[in-house]
Amino acid sequence: MEQVGVEHGEPSTGSRRTLPGLLLLLAGSGCAALIYEIVWFQLLQLVIGSSAISLGLLLAAYMGGLCLGSVLLPKYVSSREHPLKVYAYLELGIGACGLLALYSVPVVGRLYLAGAGEGIFGLVVRGLVAVVCLLPPTLLMGGSLPAISRWTGSSPQGVSRMGFLYSANIAGAVFGCLFAGFYLLRVHDLAVATYAAVAVNLGVGLVGFVLARKTSHSAADTAVRVSRPDQIKDQLPDQLPNDRRVRPTLVYLAIAISGLTALGAEVVWTRLLSLLLGATTYTFSIILAVYLAGLWIGSTAGSFAARRMKKPRLGLAVCQMALAASIGWTGYTLSHSLPYWPVDPWLSLDPVFNFELDIVRCVWAIFPATLLWGASFTLALAAARPGNEHDPARISGDVYAANTAGSIAGALAFSLFLIPAIGTRGSQQLLIVLSAVGALVAAAPFVRATPVARTRIGPLRTAAVAAGFIAVTWSFTLAVRDVPWQVIAYGRRVAPIIRAFNLYDQDHPTTVLYRGEGINSSLLIAERAGQRHFYVSGKAEASTAILDMRLERMMGHIPGLIHPQPRSVLTVGFGAGITAGSFVNYPDVERLVICELEKQIPPASSKYFSEENYDVLHNPRTHIVYDDARHYIFTTHEKFDVITTDPIHPWVKGTSTLYSKEYYELCKRHLNPGGVVAQWLPIYDSDPETVRIELATFFDVFPNSVIWSNFMRTRENPNGEGYDLVLLGWADVPAPPVINVDVMQQRLDHPGYARVAGSIRDVGFNSAVELLATYAGRASDLRPLTSGVMINQDLNMRLQYVAGLGLNYAMEQNIYRDVLRYRKFPDGLLTGTGGRIDALHTLLAPVFQRPER
Repeated sequence: MEQVGVEHGEPSTGSRRTLPGLLLLLAGSGCAALIYEIVWFQLLQLVIGSSAISLGLLLAAYMGGLCLGSVLLPKYVSSREHPLKVYAYLELGIGACGLLALYSVPVVGRLYLAGAGEGIFGLVVRGLVAVVCLLPPTLLMGGSLPAISRWTGSSPQGVSRMGFLYSANIAGAVFGCLFAGFYLLRVHDLAVATYAAVAVNLGVGLVGFVLARKTSHSAADTAVRVSRPDQIKDQLPDQLPNDRRVRPTLVYLAIAISGLTALGAEVVWTRLLSLLLGATTYTFSIILAVYLAGLWIGSTAGSFAARRMKKPRLGLAVCQMALAASIGWTGYTLSHSLPYWPVDPWLSLDPVFNFELDIVRCVWAIFPATLLWGASFTLALAAARPGNEHDPARISGDVYAANTAGSIAGALAFSLFLIPAIGTRGSQQLLIVLSAVGALVAAAPFVRATPVARTRIGPLRTAAVAAGFIAVTWSFTLAVRDVPWQVIAYGRRVAPIIRAFNLYDQDHPTTVLYRGEGINSSLLIAERAGQRHFYVSGKAEASTAILDMRLERMMGHIPGLIHPQPRSVLTVGFGAGITAGSFVNYPDVERLVICELEKQIPPASSKYFSEENYDVLHNPRTHIVYDDARHYIFTTHEKFDVITTDPIHPWVKGTSTLYSKEYYELCKRHLNPGGVVAQWLPIYDSDPETVRIELATFFDVFPNSVIWSNFMRTRENPNGEGYDLVLLGWADVPAPPVINVDVMQQRLDHPGYARVAGSIRDVGFNSAVELLATYAGRASDLRPLTSGVMINQDLNMRLQYVAGLGLNYAMEQNIYRDVLRYRKFPDGLLTGTGGRIDALHTLLAPVFQRPER
């Protein structure tokens, strides 16, 4: 077939000679962008909260800026400007914005506090904060690919080079994700990570200026001119007759659907994989890195293919149909394969070994689909290339904008609406259908132009093809099933526990009472051997077992009885409602506020734990707030007599904000005079360094704090059996108030406290003496254990990185023993007369030799 004569849009100095350098520049830009994304999201979550809605607003602002930037740059930056110089200015601007964000977000937080509210108004204010902080730098980020596209030109080779530059940008993002997640933020803090990203932007910008000075550019270099349009024969169907301009509307729609499915699948698969791997910050870094690596390799392959492919739109359609099959593969893998891999997290305490297993599982599950999404973008660039003169920046900008707009819609729709409405199974099946629709959209011009469609038997054949297409798509959806309920219950330990329960359940079968998938988490309530268990996102959070009930009641009754007359209470985390329900029995409590992130938890727990939690949800004094606890305490003007915090483990990504110095200071400011803070501290699934950081941080804000434990002495284990501590701190007191055992017992003996006495008696405490005998130490005695330990603060989030390395340890007995070595009778704290104080002396007698100081 005769070739079309073209004057290819190559820069006068030849973009091929500068391509290797540009690839490095784009890689550096992608690395900095991923570091910024992680840093900015962590900073802004401290202001507007970390609920799914807040994260959705942040994501919409971030990706919306990328979308707008890619559209606006071709319109408002002249093609006469040297592309490399424009790119350099953009990179320097991004670096300046990154530096500004580090120091301005705290100021924005104070302004936000003045205008924060509830309901729609509150969401609008949160959205404005996200837009003000993220829109300027992301506008510049979005314009970087269109800017550099003017240097490659819009010839087939030039469009292929656009794809290579895009893939290099993603390659840099892979490195930035791993560099930030495994080094910068683990070893340093948000400030150092920001400085590193700024340095990368500065280097990229300076190199861009050097290259611009050494090369020439004219506006004509960006154009592709068709010299003989009458000879166009081997073009797409909508390019054939009458010298029409290309109408890439369907290409934009197809790549938008591709972006929608890509981000929608990322939301669904990240939730499911985090259940299987453990929701640490390292897990999220691994999932994102594998996801981006697939996009990188796929876009590179697509760039090679686009250079030689005569009909890239057909290639785009094939990719979308292959995606339907790949999503089915991932759904099958997550439900039928990975949960049954013989992976035991206790096989090794070496984090690197476990990270390698996590990478292999992620690659096995999601890599095929990510390769196809990556290839789709570069094929869309080639398919959108017009047959007439056009600005290459507009090609890349419009394709990138369409893909990003679809990504925004996918991320928000699946995280906020579809997963809670139809679950992860239904969401994956919908993703398969949407990918098939994307294939139809991309292939539509070929279907219209085929001669068969114009014959008499064309409609019959078309109907047969349509039926076959629907059948194939439907078969892909059948591969997707719900993940086993054990995944929601036991998470990363599902394989060994499934093997164990296959034997145990023969005599004690497990009955699933409730299973749900909310906006923020997945939850499950099950019953086994007469005990009910409550699980959230792969972790046991509460149960009716005696040890768990003791801890949950202690979290309520220790601060409730130590405070002389609690009237207002804030409980962070509903769980099974047992801690919050403890306060229902106090006659003086007038207001009980419960802050819970997941809306499905309170009604589900109330149905199956109403007896244990005294039906707290329906008590007239109870007020439920559905919000991130950190955000609620940051914005509320209310003060309380008691604040109890019962979050999930600190190794879960984002939870360490509820173990930080700044969080404890917020709690302290929201206590009435004489108020008390109680903090749950798990010592199972943990290591000594993690516990030392937790203790040191709490002691830093509450220097007179006291530790209590739920360890029970038994005949088999006289030193105690258990796995939790309760930290207690007071507001603005030079020393802990005196706790008089006689006064506490008199209070329990009062008729008005009969229900309180019954509540603690149900978990094995028959008197005030037995309750106070859970004393495990105080801050002043534990200074040798916590000295020199780095404090967990908002800007370093040290705890989540240290805890994420120690979650496979089973050292609760050793940790508890280390704490008890420093315990001595707290003279001046516990007082009383007669036999009660003597009994406390006996029960708190040293059980370990205290080390020399």
